[in-house]
Amino acid sequence: MTNALGTSLLERIGNTPLIRLEKLTAHLPGVHILGKAEWANPGGSGKDRSTAAIVADARQRGLLRDGKRLLDASSGNAGVSYAMLGAALGFPVTLCMPDTVSTARKKIVAAFGAEAFYTPSESGLDGAILKARELVGNDPDRFCYVDQFSNDVNWQAHYQSTGSEIWQQTEGRVTHFLAGLGTSGTFIGTTRKLKQYNSKMECIALQPDSPDHRLDGLKHISTSLLPAIYSPYLADRNVTVGVEEAQAMARRLAQQMGLLIGISSAGAVAACLKIAEETVASAGHSEKELVIVTLLCDSGDRYL
Repeated sequence: MTNALGTSLLERIGNTPLIRLEKLTAHLPGVHILGKAEWANPGGSGKDRSTAAIVADARQRGLLRDGKRLLDASSGNAGVSYAMLGAALGFPVTLCMPDTVSTARKKIVAAFGAEAFYTPSESGLDGAILKARELVGNDPDRFCYVDQFSNDVNWQAHYQSTGSEIWQQTEGRVTHFLAGLGTSGTFIGTTRKLKQYNSKMECIALQPDSPDHRLDGLKHISTSLLPAIYSPYLADRNVTVGVEEAQAMARRLAQQMGLLIGISSAGAVAACLKIAEETVASAGHSEKELVIVTLLCDSGDRYL
């Protein structure tokens, strides 16, 4: 028996459940699409994994001492996670985010007491990144710029947790893994771990189908500032999704399965279903079972 009562906030990060989306594949015998419910993390998204690791690394190296403010750019979810961790662990937080961030996220960040700069919507996430660089450049003594887009701790967090969890939760039956590209940390870290378990597993990178998209958290890689941690060589396949496809899947999951997820997560599910149907229809398909796993990075309540 342990003397500990309950769990700490940080102990709740990770070990999120896999949800079977069986209604989507009822017409595809032997095909399973599974979504990892990352909203079960305490900050409400999969970004808790990487931000907690980034914060722990910065604190261990003494970068957040003497009242320095943690600074980073975010499309929304990482900002919420940083704000939560700052309040819980006692350090100030400054965030740069596009003005298109949902009202719910803006209110959550404010509730945690973080400082936020909202950049013009037309400049997208890249505008927020440039604002963060401007802030630290003008006042380097005030800020600890952790830069999730260039920080290897980002992908290492998923290598150490997400990949192993997926393998264990599927009992090694996972055949395909799909994740969207934002910072690219989730895809890179999870893929590197899963490939160690099974080098023949197909790992698929997802991005929006155009630069002018409204899929929060995703980057159109060829027209955006390239994350330093991104590697173009890891993906076995690159696929795209449109905002209309993602919205339609979000409505379908909500109304037919009672599953309210964010628009980018719905786009990932739509891509998984397309891959499943194409694979089954292929004349060369000889798999007895397809197990396709994706991350449901947040819930839909942040978009209402």
